Amino acid sequence: MAETIDHSTLSRLVEAGAVRGAHIVGQIGGWAVLIKYGMHERPLAAQRSRQVRLFRKFETLVSYLKGIGIARFDVDAANYDTTVATTSRRPDRAEALKRAHEAVAYDTWFREQVQASIDDPRPSIASDLVEAKFAAKRDALRKQMGIA
Repeated sequence: MAETIDHSTLSRLVEAGAVRGAHIVGQIGGWAVLIKYGMHERPLAAQRSRQVRLFRKFETLVSYLKGIGIARFDVDAANYDTTVATTSRRPDRAEALKRAHEAVAYDTWFREQVQASIDDPRPSIASDLVEAKFAAKRDALRKQMGIA
């Protein structure tokens, strides 16, 4: 695996004015970028995997480069293939998104139920009155059973 350069290092190199150029290379599945600085040319690495970062959309790559201060670059699209479908499948993310939607739906339902209870027009009885009423019933039952 070739040595790569990460985002923070690239940002520092751009701030220092050390970047001599950027070369965008089309590949199956997206676009990679090679950064030229000093006597080196290194590909940009993905943050977590440390593998060469692929941008699926050219526009996203251009926005990224402009955002860190690289507005000029050259493009090599010789190996870019638009006919190959390379959609990323993430069943784990799909399941997580499904659970998130279910949680929001449950939360909405629960809040509606609580609000319906609060808005219920039926009269409510204060707890001290209910407690006194049932205490009297318990005393009456104890007297009937002969338990004092």
